[in-house]
Amino acid sequence: MTDLSLVLLSGILVAFAAASFALVPRARTADGFFFGSSPAGARPGVWTLTFSQVTTWIFARSLLNAAILGYFFGIAGALAYTAYYLSFLTGGWIVDQLRFRHGAHNIQSFMQARFGRLGTGSFNLLIGVRLVSEVFANLLVVGIVFGATGSLAYAVAILAVAGVTLGYSMLGGLHASLRTDVLQFAALGVLLAVLFVMMLFAPEFDGGAILASSPDPVSPGWILLLVAFLQVLSYPLHDPVMTDRGFLADRETTRRSFVHAFWISSLLILAFGMIGVFTGLHRSGEEAFLDTLTRMMGQPAALLLGVALVISAASTMDSTFSSTAKLAVVDMGIGRGSPAHGRIAMAVFALLGLVMVFFGTQDLFAAVAVSGTAAMFLTPVIIWSIGLNRRVAPAALGVAVVAAVGAAILYFLETSGYLGWVGALTGISHDYSKLLLLNVIALGIGLTAFALGDRGPMDAPG
Repeated sequence: MTDLSLVLLSGILVAFAAASFALVPRARTADGFFFGSSPAGARPGVWTLTFSQVTTWIFARSLLNAAILGYFFGIAGALAYTAYYLSFLTGGWIVDQLRFRHGAHNIQSFMQARFGRLGTGSFNLLIGVRLVSEVFANLLVVGIVFGATGSLAYAVAILAVAGVTLGYSMLGGLHASLRTDVLQFAALGVLLAVLFVMMLFAPEFDGGAILASSPDPVSPGWILLLVAFLQVLSYPLHDPVMTDRGFLADRETTRRSFVHAFWISSLLILAFGMIGVFTGLHRSGEEAFLDTLTRMMGQPAALLLGVALVISAASTMDSTFSSTAKLAVVDMGIGRGSPAHGRIAMAVFALLGLVMVFFGTQDLFAAVAVSGTAAMFLTPVIIWSIGLNRRVAPAALGVAVVAAVGAAILYFLETSGYLGWVGALTGISHDYSKLLLLNVIALGIGLTAFALGDRGPMDAPG
């Protein structure tokens, strides 16, 4: 970006920060801080929940991932990332089953009842890592927008956005997140619509070329689409930013919010992925996505993209902070169930995310691939325990956890260059093909363990 663009972007973000603080009343009760109730005790309505779901899942990392996958792998890459948004349908069904069939007030209580400490321990560890990765990944995108990795602008932008979002999140908790999400959705929707229209009117735009941009049926984009279909059942269950919102309102409101969030977010993320495809068709050599977009669509488009990325990062981070507070204080029972303890939890997770930004990996998709693979141990839980309502030996869950987490660690080591076992044993070279294989193996082991550990229906004696 030019210096003028950075000044304009900074000014816009200062205005959004001020508006966010103005929208947020201080949460004085646990119900408002952890469960999103208004000061008058009202629960969120269907459109507040819908817009909140959309903005928390159209986050900065998602936008950039969708665009980059489209940029390198064509329409298949854009469709692959869009497929993850089927999680709203599977996640809505899972939450509905947990609440209204099994009578669970959160996921931890269900895991405790079915699998004991192993269930809650493995689940809490998984979502704790997931929440830290959300803070890290979205702050990383903010830094990339403002400057080169390690530069002063990069560091200042990250610290500023982290400080602002943490500040109003600590002030109002989940109620603050719900209120600011509506404002952020409105801004984000307009920005993405304008960018999409700019692409449509670009002289080089060719809809046919975009649709034909992934001609190879075994290209990495199509392989990743298969991975998404494998993970889409378990993926929402390990994302408390989504599932927490499923426990806030009545059944009909909750159902409708998940359905609306699915189609709205899918359209938005696919549109952004198509911008990635369009720019990818015109990239020059090793040119990066942001550079190609600026060259093809001009500095105004780069500025709009920067604003969209930072707003979406903020919208996800405030939701992440509210989920970390609920995880630590309500779900794990650490400390008294008061807003003060929730604010401490938020600060701790913010610090962990900052540590990862400045000392961890810079690969944006790695967090999605690794956490999505680790979450595969939840697929047999969803099928056997939630869907079929069958009693399963806790040892089966232990086997599924080891298989899924082992596959996630192996994938990370393979793609980081520390190991080459999968390639040496199978001849598979591309990372996404390795990811597909490891997911199939982890899922197969988990499903087999649950089949062997099946002890009959829950209402059967003994």
